[in-house]
Amino acid sequence: MSDTIAVIFDFDDTIAPDSTTMLLEEYGIDPDQFWRTDLESMVKRGYDPTLGFLELLLNNVGDGKPFGVLSNEDLGKFGKKLDKRIYPGFARLLSDLKKEAAKHEAVSIEFYIISGGLQAVIEGTTIASKYFKAVYGCLFDDTGDPTMIRRIKRAISFTEKTKYLFEINKGVTPQDVVANPHAVNRDVPRDRRRVPFSNMIYVGDGLTDIPCFSLLKQYGGTPFGVFDPKSPAKAKRAFVEFLKTGRVVTMNEPRYGRGTALGELLRAAVTTIISRILVDRRVA
Repeated sequence: MSDTIAVIFDFDDTIAPDSTTMLLEEYGIDPDQFWRTDLESMVKRGYDPTLGFLELLLNNVGDGKPFGVLSNEDLGKFGKKLDKRIYPGFARLLSDLKKEAAKHEAVSIEFYIISGGLQAVIEGTTIASKYFKAVYGCLFDDTGDPTMIRRIKRAISFTEKTKYLFEINKGVTPQDVVANPHAVNRDVPRDRRRVPFSNMIYVGDGLTDIPCFSLLKQYGGTPFGVFDPKSPAKAKRAFVEFLKTGRVVTMNEPRYGRGTALGELLRAAVTTIISRILVDRRVA
């Protein structure tokens, strides 16, 4: 019987506005050209969208190119600038949830990010280092003299995100995976897994989150969707792709403070899981 709760978030458009778009703007690259022209052209030629955008980023790195000599350290420094762009109430939510879990000696709570964005950027934010047990995102290898990103180390797309839910579920750490890339495939009986899917909450905004939504719905977890209500296209997608299909419990604006719809729902969801854990322990 596990007493650990995992609250897992996507990053872009869930915790903050799209970080890659902001990175492009920071270095004077036209986001519309990048996403709607260059990337769409690659996708039409058969590229996976995630590999496509990572390749496009690399194409803009180097002497005389927009990113110049760009390293993972530089990406982390840019991530620090996103502290002011984190959505309202988010840090307070995490603090409140930690305090709620701390009231109960038998219960612990952990926070994770699983994102198709750049891990180095996300890890540069203050909230990542302060609150999150692990961040899973796309990675570049930076090597050479001068040190700059030169190769794609990891791409996270669609069902790839569910791999990290299984790692959390089985108690496989990022360090375990470095030692053994196949560690997630080890057989762990369901009653011995570190974080049951029923103890997980997942919050995401996009089509790449659908596999995680579906997995948690299947195994008793709680998926929440977020969307920008000021965007008609995103509102329509939220209804057609997420709500109508029953993939999420609800769709809300990404505002996390006390008294906001999503903020209160997440607090209630964690309290409900805590109550179930305590009841299960009493009857065990």
